[in-house]
Amino acid sequence: MPGNRPALVEEDAPPGAAGRLVAVAMPASAAQAASVTTAGQPLGRRGNTGGRRGTAVLRLISPVAVIVVWQLVSHFGLVSTTTLPAPTQVWSTAVSLVTHNSAAYGTLQGNLLVSLQRVAIGFAIGASIGLLLAVIAGLSRLGETTVDPLMQMLRTLPLFGLIPAFIVWFGIGDAPKIILIAIGSAIPLYLNAFAGIRNVDPKLHELSQVLQLSRRELITKIVLPGAMPQILVGVRQSLGVAWLALVVAEQINTSAGLGFMMSQATQFLRLDVIIVALLVYCILGLLTDWLVRIAERRALSWRRSFIA
Repeated sequence: MPGNRPALVEEDAPPGAAGRLVAVAMPASAAQAASVTTAGQPLGRRGNTGGRRGTAVLRLISPVAVIVVWQLVSHFGLVSTTTLPAPTQVWSTAVSLVTHNSAAYGTLQGNLLVSLQRVAIGFAIGASIGLLLAVIAGLSRLGETTVDPLMQMLRTLPLFGLIPAFIVWFGIGDAPKIILIAIGSAIPLYLNAFAGIRNVDPKLHELSQVLQLSRRELITKIVLPGAMPQILVGVRQSLGVAWLALVVAEQINTSAGLGFMMSQATQFLRLDVIIVALLVYCILGLLTDWLVRIAERRALSWRRSFIA
């Protein structure tokens, strides 16, 4: 009977154009059931808000435990403060760097803003290029044979070994630092996005033909949503590489930034200043990763997870 025909539904298909086919192909009873299930999902997620907050609190246990052990080791003299300054000394140094403009280091917030600007520009350029190249290589054999060999060659290059060449080519300003961050950011995102595009269900391509989607609609409503899990993994990895590239780039021929602080502190044997800069790098890395995880939960709310 026509009313009992199976619905043309992909359970794990991303939202977008697929939803239009679902609305057309599903019988009324199935559509009502799907609407009830979909409407119930946000309620379940709101019910998990308390659990997520509890998980966030539990994630703080190990860092706090490390700080406590660190303080005890310094307090009882198990390690010399010249080798490992106590957390209280590091905190005092951080406050001093924030409240005083040091002739050797500048201010912590000033250097932080310079580093954030470099990472933001470099990551934006690298991520855009990496994603664009992944789409070109992922959607055609010609694009793959043209783009992928170059990206694989670039992936095997020692990234930090390019710094002397970049200084010769681009000078000692911000350009070589931003380019280094951009290259480091582009590679992980390209690899993950390329794999995600190639793993998109072929049935979704058939879906686009049924709906007579244009090439642009195919990319924006089928390919990119289907590859979004892998793309977001690539974003997280790219951000990590961007911070690593920044650490090295800012310690060479620079007059501002967190890496500059570390370089100056090395010359003056100020291990407490070095630890302050390293902790700021850690906090920034965790913060950017947390922001991506939030975006991932919202962008992939349609995907069923193994962990409830």
